[in-house]
Amino acid sequence: MITQTPPVGAAGSATPRPPARTADADAAAAFETAFVAEMLHAAKLVREPEGFGGGFGAEMFSSLLNRAYAEQLGKAGGLGLAETIRDRIGRDGA
Repeated sequence: MITQTPPVGAAGSATPRPPARTADADAAAAFETAFVAEMLHAAKLVREPEGFGGGFGAEMFSSLLNRAYAEQLGKAGGLGLAETIRDRIGRDGA
Protein backbone atom coordinates (compact mmCIF):
# COMPACT_ATOMS: atom_id res chain seq x y z
CA MET A 1 0.00 0.00 0.00
CA ILE A 2 1.32 3.43 -0.97
CA THR A 3 0.77 6.32 1.43
CA GLN A 4 0.87 9.89 0.28
CA THR A 5 2.86 12.43 2.25
CA PRO A 6 1.02 15.73 2.78
CA PRO A 7 2.63 18.79 1.15
CA VAL A 8 4.86 21.01 3.26
CA GLY A 9 2.75 23.40 5.30
CA ALA A 10 -0.45 21.39 4.85
CA ALA A 11 -2.68 20.90 7.87
CA GLY A 12 -1.23 18.12 9.99
CA SER A 13 2.13 17.99 8.22
CA ALA A 14 5.30 17.85 10.29
CA THR A 15 6.87 20.98 8.78
CA PRO A 16 4.90 24.22 9.05
CA ARG A 17 5.01 26.58 6.10
CA PRO A 18 6.82 29.84 6.92
CA PRO A 19 4.61 32.92 6.90
CA ALA A 20 4.45 34.82 3.62
CA ARG A 21 6.68 37.88 3.50
CA THR A 22 4.98 41.18 3.05
CA ALA A 23 6.07 44.01 0.79
CA ASP A 24 7.13 45.92 3.93
CA ALA A 25 9.37 43.04 5.02
CA ASP A 26 10.89 42.75 1.53
CA ALA A 27 11.58 46.50 1.40
CA ALA A 28 13.10 46.48 4.89
CA ALA A 29 15.35 43.51 4.03
CA ALA A 30 16.48 45.17 0.80
CA PHE A 31 17.30 48.37 2.68
CA GLU A 32 19.28 46.45 5.30
CA THR A 33 21.27 44.68 2.56
CA ALA A 34 22.07 47.97 0.82
CA PHE A 35 22.98 49.63 4.12
CA VAL A 36 25.32 46.81 5.19
CA ALA A 37 26.98 46.76 1.74
CA GLU A 38 27.66 50.50 2.02
CA MET A 39 29.03 50.05 5.57
CA LEU A 40 31.40 47.34 4.33
CA HIS A 41 32.51 49.60 1.48
CA ALA A 42 33.08 52.60 3.76
CA ALA A 43 34.90 50.53 6.38
CA LYS A 44 37.02 48.88 3.68
CA LEU A 45 36.79 45.62 5.61
CA VAL A 46 36.49 43.61 2.41
CA ARG A 47 39.81 43.57 0.63
CA GLU A 48 40.21 42.91 -3.07
CA PRO A 49 40.85 39.22 -3.59
CA GLU A 50 44.19 38.32 -5.12
CA GLY A 51 43.93 38.23 -8.89
CA PHE A 52 41.54 41.18 -9.30
CA GLY A 53 44.53 43.15 -10.52
CA GLY A 54 43.36 46.58 -9.31
CA GLY A 55 41.75 49.35 -11.33
CA PHE A 56 38.12 50.02 -12.23
CA GLY A 57 37.21 46.35 -12.70
CA ALA A 58 38.53 45.39 -9.29
CA GLU A 59 36.58 48.24 -7.71
CA MET A 60 33.40 47.08 -9.42
CA PHE A 61 33.85 43.46 -8.40
CA SER A 62 34.70 44.38 -4.82
CA SER A 63 31.36 46.25 -4.59
CA LEU A 64 29.62 43.08 -5.84
CA LEU A 65 31.50 41.11 -3.20
CA ASN A 66 30.38 43.58 -0.53
CA ARG A 67 26.79 43.15 -1.73
CA ALA A 68 27.08 39.35 -1.63
CA TYR A 69 28.46 39.49 1.92
CA ALA A 70 25.61 41.81 2.94
CA GLU A 71 23.02 39.44 1.42
CA GLN A 72 24.52 36.46 3.26
CA LEU A 73 24.54 38.42 6.51
CA GLY A 74 20.86 39.21 5.98
CA LYS A 75 20.04 35.54 5.32
CA ALA A 76 21.86 34.61 8.53
CA GLY A 77 19.68 36.95 10.59
CA GLY A 78 21.10 40.34 9.74
CA LEU A 79 21.74 43.13 12.17
CA GLY A 80 18.12 43.51 13.27
CA LEU A 81 17.76 46.63 11.17
CA ALA A 82 15.23 45.06 8.78
CA GLU A 83 12.94 44.05 11.64
CA THR A 84 13.10 47.53 13.17
CA ILE A 85 12.31 49.17 9.84
CA ARG A 86 9.48 46.72 9.10
CA ASP A 87 7.95 47.33 12.54
CA ARG A 88 8.22 51.09 12.08
CA ILE A 89 6.63 50.94 8.62
CA GLY A 90 3.82 48.86 10.12
CA ARG A 91 3.18 51.41 12.87
CA ASP A 92 3.35 54.45 10.61
CA GLY A 93 1.36 52.81 7.81
CA ALA A 94 -1.48 51.62 10.04
